[in-house]
Amino acid sequence: MKNFEFYNPVRILFGKGTIAKISKHLPEGVPVLFVYGGGSIKKNGVYDQVVAALQSTEYYEYPGVMPNPVYEQLMPALDLIKEKKIGFILAVGGGSVIDGAKFLAAAACYEGDDPWDLLSKHAEVKAALPIGTVLTLPATGTEMNGNSVISRVSVNHKLAFGSSLVMPKFSVLDPDTTCTLPKNQIANGVIDAFIHVLEQYLTYPSKAEVQDRFAESLLLILTHTGSKVFSDPEPDYDTRANFMWAATNALNTSISMGVTSDWSTHTIGHELTALYGFDHAVSLAIVLPGVMTHLSEKRKDKLLQFGERIWGITSFDHKAAIAETIKYTEQFFRCLGVKTKLSEYGIGSEAIGKVVAQLSSHGATVLGGAGDVTIDDVEAILSTRLVP
Repeated sequence: MKNFEFYNPVRILFGKGTIAKISKHLPEGVPVLFVYGGGSIKKNGVYDQVVAALQSTEYYEYPGVMPNPVYEQLMPALDLIKEKKIGFILAVGGGSVIDGAKFLAAAACYEGDDPWDLLSKHAEVKAALPIGTVLTLPATGTEMNGNSVISRVSVNHKLAFGSSLVMPKFSVLDPDTTCTLPKNQIANGVIDAFIHVLEQYLTYPSKAEVQDRFAESLLLILTHTGSKVFSDPEPDYDTRANFMWAATNALNTSISMGVTSDWSTHTIGHELTALYGFDHAVSLAIVLPGVMTHLSEKRKDKLLQFGERIWGITSFDHKAAIAETIKYTEQFFRCLGVKTKLSEYGIGSEAIGKVVAQLSSHGATVLGGAGDVTIDDVEAILSTRLVP
């Protein structure tokens, strides 16, 4: 196990009725920007609960944050933040809304000419407005970390930045907010969280038993509760609660401590989303099996461990066991209604060159933290996703 420092300051307010506790954790006398998405929170009662919690607070609304939050659509909020002297941002929604709020928090304090530099040039985040979140879609884990991913439509880029300064001061996780989620969003959430775990787990042995077993427990919980939430029109509270908490723990950085993490699947997947508009989880479900296949020899040990401990696959024939492991992983995604081949979406080999060109435009060479995926591997990885 490698040396590490672990710090996570996010206060979690978990359970029924916890939205009402927001007011206790807001700074006094500070105007709040209430950021949310397309209006689903007005249909499921979350909006009314938030407004009730803010009744003694000066607040302003900024609705309409898009899936895969868009730079151009977020920028007008900076004028509102300046005009109203906003001192706190409350993000209510899924990962896109929260990521958008993190960008706004950092951009509002950025002293350079263009806040996009935070993503395109990795400009340092030296200060940020404090934020809080009310999570309505378990998926990204952004409610308990300092990461954010933003798209810029004008240049077809989807880039990430991270800073401890944009970690939420608090995050409300009420499983009841998930009751009305459509099946495709549940599937996306399960797959997103599942692959978050694998990006931190499916690399190389680190003799980190706590991290490995914790990661494996999350994978098992996601396969079990995720499938139940997806297939059952009215899943019980505890099933939804376990799904929600597993998705948060999948990316609160605890399982990445002392081990080698990757993120090459996300790096490639982001380009597919930027180019073709895939849901984030869909792009990951397409890319991951290709990464697993291409690196099947290099990552043999962890692939075999994953196959045995999660899918129950054992065999003296290691190649056969790994092939079955990849097959079972794809089948899990397909059971959630998500296709795993580019060709199934009507996209051909032309996508490979476009993705490589996009990565090159960012100056990308090594694509993941494990150091075993480079831009030269992208063609081989995506070629496996074109087979009928």
